[in-house]
Amino acid sequence: MKRINREALFSDESEQYRIPLEVNPGDITRVIFRTAKDNVDRVFLISGGSRILMEKFTSNDVFDYYKLDIEVKEEKILYFFEVRTGGERVFYNKQGITNDLQSCYSFGIIPGFFVPDWIKGAVMYQIYVDRFYNGDPSNDVITGEYAYIGKQVERVKDWDQNPKAMDVRSFYGGDLQGILDKLDYLVDLGIEVIYMNPIFVSPSNHKYDCQDYDYIDPHYTIIKEDGGELLPKGELNNQKATKYMKRVVNKENLEASNEFFIHFVEEVHKRGIKILLDGVFNHCGSFNKWLDRERLYEGNGDYEKGAFISEESPYHKFFKFNNEHEWPYNEYYDGWWGHMTLPKLCYETSEELYNYIMRIARKWVSPPYNVDGWRLDVAADLGLSCEFNHHFWKDFRRNVKEANPNAVIYAEHYGDAASWLQGDEWDSVMNYDAFMEPLTWFLTGMEKHSELYREDLLNNDEALLGALRHNIRAFYGQSYMIAMNQLSNHDHSRFLTRTNHKVGRARDLGCEAASENVSKAVFREAVTMQMTWHGAPTIYYGDEAGLCGFTDPDNRRTYPWGNEDQELIQFHKELIRIRKENSACKSGCGVPLLTGKGIFSYGRFNRESQIVTIVNNNSEGMKLKVPVWIAEIPDGVLMERLILSIEDGFSVVCAHYLIENGMLEIFMPAYSAAVLRNTMQGNVDRRVTELKRGE
Repeated sequence: MKRINREALFSDESEQYRIPLEVNPGDITRVIFRTAKDNVDRVFLISGGSRILMEKFTSNDVFDYYKLDIEVKEEKILYFFEVRTGGERVFYNKQGITNDLQSCYSFGIIPGFFVPDWIKGAVMYQIYVDRFYNGDPSNDVITGEYAYIGKQVERVKDWDQNPKAMDVRSFYGGDLQGILDKLDYLVDLGIEVIYMNPIFVSPSNHKYDCQDYDYIDPHYTIIKEDGGELLPKGELNNQKATKYMKRVVNKENLEASNEFFIHFVEEVHKRGIKILLDGVFNHCGSFNKWLDRERLYEGNGDYEKGAFISEESPYHKFFKFNNEHEWPYNEYYDGWWGHMTLPKLCYETSEELYNYIMRIARKWVSPPYNVDGWRLDVAADLGLSCEFNHHFWKDFRRNVKEANPNAVIYAEHYGDAASWLQGDEWDSVMNYDAFMEPLTWFLTGMEKHSELYREDLLNNDEALLGALRHNIRAFYGQSYMIAMNQLSNHDHSRFLTRTNHKVGRARDLGCEAASENVSKAVFREAVTMQMTWHGAPTIYYGDEAGLCGFTDPDNRRTYPWGNEDQELIQFHKELIRIRKENSACKSGCGVPLLTGKGIFSYGRFNRESQIVTIVNNNSEGMKLKVPVWIAEIPDGVLMERLILSIEDGFSVVCAHYLIENGMLEIFMPAYSAAVLRNTMQGNVDRRVTELKRGE
């Protein structure tokens, strides 16, 4: 009796299997499903109450392809597939072959949901500005310029000094001029998008406590007018912080700062690189003129009184005070996660605040600034209810896209983001659930903060596949294609540090422990997957240079200029080049080929290229037979190895492998990763003599 060849069944939400992927109401889109040749009787597409027979429209030596043309209307279309042969029946959705037909695992067509072409699969680079490069020492924060959280701010003179346990008031001097000075480096690396942590006026080095959304911080740009006195040593009264007032709150400096930013964006754009800003709209900072807890603005005739200063403040309704029956109630406002330096913004009680932030949403993506999009901090926390949160982000998207249809909107989010990724709020998210976390567990057995080691998850291919297949449910094709895939960022330990399996933080273990017994081989495996996986690979500054660090603040060390790991930088450059030269890495289909304990291989393929990635995360080499036929690579072709990473380095020396009976036979050394491509388009040539079998 004929049985369904389950390995051959395939469809996804790529541009290969839904044509076109992005549609408007009234358009026709073609959904395609693949089976083994002459293997099944019927394929149905099931959507809602409809069960529609698909038409077999083309075949090759290995596969049959079925199609259904769908007229798109106003409503979202959810669908999955049913495949029948004789009395056998299977279903297929985002989990693959399944009996779980929950709608969250269905494929989906969302009319009107488009993401910019430039971000699809782009290579991004995240910069924590204060720690990247000091291009203009004249704008540096000066020790004693003001006080923040109980102590005076400090200018760190030793660029290579590791961050202190309480780091937020320490400044190393990185700035936007520093980024301009290093543009040649970023272009040479292959970067297409720069995402910067917040750069608006703020008293901290992280700047997630915004003081003024209308201006770029002069400490990152230019200080035209200087003057004023520093605080006396030990003095904490910011009303005496005349130096800060002259340098930062001064209107002339603020306007000059924005002018510099216009120049900055123009120069970055000239190099073909896009820019994302970090938008922190759930909360502001206690320094903000709206609250003025530190009394910086009090008595300055250019500013109204802050809500902390007076119950008559025009900004009173911007915040939620919890004892308004009596004044002074100023101490009892809601802070995000209880932090009084991060007062939560209360949009529900202030239409003025709501409209102001919508103006900010438009302002920075519009001329003359022309930024290319937003990354939204703790976006799911905004508002006092889930209903209002969605209302806000719908309006935010409308404002951004009306101002700049080619702008992109990312959000920070942990957990299921599906309700925000319906085409009318966020474009995509920082991809923790379907990339960073499962990859980290599989390759290192570590939690992303280095706070837990689980040996049962190290090299656990079932856990890896299960997490990837389960968490992809949050994405539709557009969002998945541009998901921000990071190995490290400013909130978590550096990936290279996770490879040493040390559990803890710098305050407990010491900063030096972060670089002890790390495995660059395992790190290279992760980078190989990052650069060949779905989405937009995003490098956290310094990762490519071998920077280590436990979680915040140790992960915010300065870029090690002059002490870079040049081999790791070259490895990143080679993989970025491979990614750019093979379109399948950016927009192709993706399918697992071979998995096992510490083994993970997958194919990416489209009409133009076919790529196979193989990872062996074991301490011993293994001879593998990889079923590349599943990635539509036919017999008789030569697969060319583009790069091989091993324990003590990597090689870009080509090797070739003949595909026979749908299989790629290859020896993978210990802790290795390889990327191969089909360069022959189905034709065998005389290079058969170059075969490397079982190498």
